[in-house]
Amino acid sequence: MGRLEGKTALIIGASSTGNMGQVMARRYMAEGAKVMVSGRKQPELEAFAKETGCLWSVCDITEEASINDLADVAAEQLGGIDIAVNATGWGLLTPFLDNTREQLEAMTALQFIGPFQFFQAMLRKMSKGSGGRGGSLIQISSATSVIMLNNHAAYMGTKAGIDHVIRCIAHEFGEEGVRANTISPGLTDTPMNAEAKQVPGLFDIFRESYPLGRWGTSVDIAAAAVFLAEDECFMTGENLQVNGGLTLRRNPTAKEMDAAVAAAMEAK
Repeated sequence: MGRLEGKTALIIGASSTGNMGQVMARRYMAEGAKVMVSGRKQPELEAFAKETGCLWSVCDITEEASINDLADVAAEQLGGIDIAVNATGWGLLTPFLDNTREQLEAMTALQFIGPFQFFQAMLRKMSKGSGGRGGSLIQISSATSVIMLNNHAAYMGTKAGIDHVIRCIAHEFGEEGVRANTISPGLTDTPMNAEAKQVPGLFDIFRESYPLGRWGTSVDIAAAAVFLAEDECFMTGENLQVNGGLTLRRNPTAKEMDAAVAAAMEAK
């Protein structure tokens, strides 16, 4: 019997081929859960659903009406929501002084306001006081919500902000049967980082900061997401640092990254 047998799960941020959301969806289904994936890209969602047998629904997390529609569709088609995961994100890398108002508004909409409203919609379906059966809310955060990385302030700030919102949810809705936690990967081998991985020496300099000797994968994050989704998980309001011990140390500095790339290029 799978660890999530009989559970239902909604994962938003799963409309890019092979991304973290899709890897989590595959793992949840392998553990027996009935899964709906969501995101902005309809063709990718349809293709993934056809391949795996899961349900799908388009949603733009920056639009409140779209979120509320998704909540209704998911609750109806899944037969209730036991697990809700937000895996959306935008890896904006911009020097601090160069961040524009437009970028800040877009980042806030995607990584703070949207997730806030997504969790509101989920709580209206999941909390026992609203007729739900309780369950688990999971936010995919980042190690950079607690440790530094150059040129990443807008990303880091919004991730840290929604981490604290998750703590508020855990505090306020525990009596409603809802647990709420975050997972913080470090540098992870995902499609979002595919371009960075092609830069000679860049991923290697990060690996030196990991006590466990390797950077993370989406499979690592999916394993943690299964634990948080299980009924046996007696945890709420926590940020799991699923990053091989990176937060015991630090990310490399911009100068160290530049030097590593330059050395790798020279060695080629």
